[in-house]
Amino acid sequence: MTYRNGAFVVDTRDGRIVQVIGGTGGRVHVRPPGGGTEWDVPFGALRLATSAERAEVRRNPETQQRSGLADCPTCPALKAAWWEAENDGDEAKTGAALVALRRHWRAHMAEGAPA
Repeated sequence: MTYRNGAFVVDTRDGRIVQVIGGTGGRVHVRPPGGGTEWDVPFGALRLATSAERAEVRRNPETQQRSGLADCPTCPALKAAWWEAENDGDEAKTGAALVALRRHWRAHMAEGAPA
Protein backbone atom coordinates (compact mmCIF):
# COMPACT_ATOMS: atom_id res chain seq x y z
CA MET A 1 0.00 0.00 0.00
CA THR A 2 1.13 3.55 -0.69
CA TYR A 3 -0.26 6.92 0.29
CA ARG A 4 -1.23 9.34 -2.46
CA ASN A 5 0.09 12.89 -2.49
CA GLY A 6 -2.05 15.17 -0.36
CA ALA A 7 -3.22 12.41 1.99
CA PHE A 8 -3.26 13.20 5.69
CA VAL A 9 -1.39 10.60 7.71
CA VAL A 10 -0.17 10.30 11.29
CA ASP A 11 3.53 9.93 12.07
CA THR A 12 3.11 7.31 14.81
CA ARG A 13 6.54 8.08 16.22
CA ASP A 14 5.25 11.35 17.70
CA GLY A 15 1.53 11.42 16.88
CA ARG A 16 1.70 14.39 14.50
CA ILE A 17 -0.77 14.68 11.64
CA VAL A 18 1.17 15.36 8.45
CA GLN A 19 0.49 15.55 4.74
CA VAL A 20 2.12 13.29 2.14
CA ILE A 21 3.99 15.13 -0.60
CA GLY A 22 5.89 12.23 -2.17
CA GLY A 23 7.96 9.20 -1.49
CA THR A 24 10.48 6.71 -2.75
CA GLY A 25 11.20 3.19 -1.68
CA GLY A 26 10.28 2.64 1.94
CA ARG A 27 10.26 6.33 2.85
CA VAL A 28 7.46 8.87 2.55
CA HIS A 29 8.11 12.62 2.18
CA VAL A 30 5.77 14.61 4.47
CA ARG A 31 5.21 18.11 5.85
CA PRO A 32 2.86 19.78 8.31
CA PRO A 33 -0.59 20.59 6.88
CA GLY A 34 -0.50 23.97 5.19
CA GLY A 35 3.26 23.94 4.61
CA GLY A 36 6.45 24.04 6.57
CA THR A 37 9.62 22.03 6.89
CA GLU A 38 9.51 18.72 5.04
CA TRP A 39 11.03 15.43 6.20
CA ASP A 40 11.08 11.72 5.39
CA VAL A 41 9.32 9.09 7.46
CA PRO A 42 9.68 5.32 7.18
CA PHE A 43 6.53 3.93 5.57
CA GLY A 44 5.92 1.62 8.52
CA ALA A 45 5.79 4.58 10.93
CA LEU A 46 2.71 6.06 9.23
CA ARG A 47 -0.99 5.36 9.42
CA LEU A 48 -3.85 6.99 7.55
CA ALA A 49 -5.45 9.81 9.54
CA THR A 50 -9.02 9.20 10.63
CA SER A 51 -11.82 11.39 9.30
CA ALA A 52 -12.01 13.10 12.71
CA GLU A 53 -8.26 13.85 12.60
CA ARG A 54 -8.55 15.24 9.06
CA ALA A 55 -11.50 17.41 10.09
CA GLU A 56 -9.51 18.79 13.03
CA VAL A 57 -6.68 19.81 10.69
CA ARG A 58 -9.12 21.66 8.44
CA ARG A 59 -10.78 23.38 11.44
CA ASN A 60 -7.63 24.26 13.35
CA PRO A 61 -7.03 28.03 13.16
CA GLU A 62 -3.43 27.59 14.35
CA THR A 63 -2.65 25.48 11.28
CA GLN A 64 -4.33 28.03 9.03
CA GLN A 65 -2.62 30.99 10.70
CA ARG A 66 0.83 29.33 10.58
CA SER A 67 0.44 28.79 6.86
CA GLY A 68 -0.76 32.35 6.19
CA LEU A 69 -4.18 31.15 5.06
CA ALA A 70 -6.40 32.55 7.81
CA ASP A 71 -7.28 35.86 6.12
CA CYS A 72 -6.95 34.88 2.47
CA PRO A 73 -10.21 35.07 0.48
CA THR A 74 -8.90 32.70 -2.24
CA CYS A 75 -7.87 29.81 0.03
CA PRO A 76 -11.38 28.54 0.92
CA ALA A 77 -12.41 28.29 -2.74
CA LEU A 78 -9.25 26.39 -3.67
CA LYS A 79 -9.65 24.05 -0.70
CA ALA A 80 -13.31 23.45 -1.56
CA ALA A 81 -12.43 22.60 -5.17
CA TRP A 82 -9.80 20.13 -3.97
CA TRP A 83 -12.13 18.42 -1.47
CA GLU A 84 -14.96 18.27 -4.00
CA ALA A 85 -12.72 16.59 -6.58
CA GLU A 86 -11.39 14.25 -3.88
CA ASN A 87 -14.92 13.26 -2.84
CA ASP A 88 -15.96 12.75 -6.47
CA GLY A 89 -13.05 10.34 -6.95
CA ASP A 90 -11.82 12.15 -10.06
CA GLU A 91 -8.05 11.72 -9.89
CA ALA A 92 -7.31 14.21 -12.69
CA LYS A 93 -9.44 16.95 -11.12
CA THR A 94 -8.06 16.15 -7.67
CA GLY A 95 -4.49 16.43 -8.93
CA ALA A 96 -5.15 19.70 -10.75
CA ALA A 97 -6.91 21.18 -7.71
CA LEU A 98 -4.09 20.09 -5.41
CA VAL A 99 -1.49 21.67 -7.69
CA ALA A 100 -3.45 24.93 -7.74
CA LEU A 101 -3.77 24.88 -3.95
CA ARG A 102 -0.06 24.18 -3.45
CA ARG A 103 0.93 26.95 -5.84
CA HIS A 104 -1.28 29.30 -3.89
CA TRP A 105 0.27 28.16 -0.57
CA ARG A 106 3.74 28.70 -2.02
CA ALA A 107 2.72 32.23 -2.98
CA HIS A 108 1.77 32.80 0.66
CA MET A 109 5.17 31.53 1.75
CA ALA A 110 6.96 33.73 -0.79
CA GLU A 111 5.09 36.75 0.58
CA GLY A 112 6.70 36.13 3.95
CA ALA A 113 3.98 34.25 5.80
CA PRO A 114 5.48 32.18 8.58
CA ALA A 115 6.00 28.50 7.77
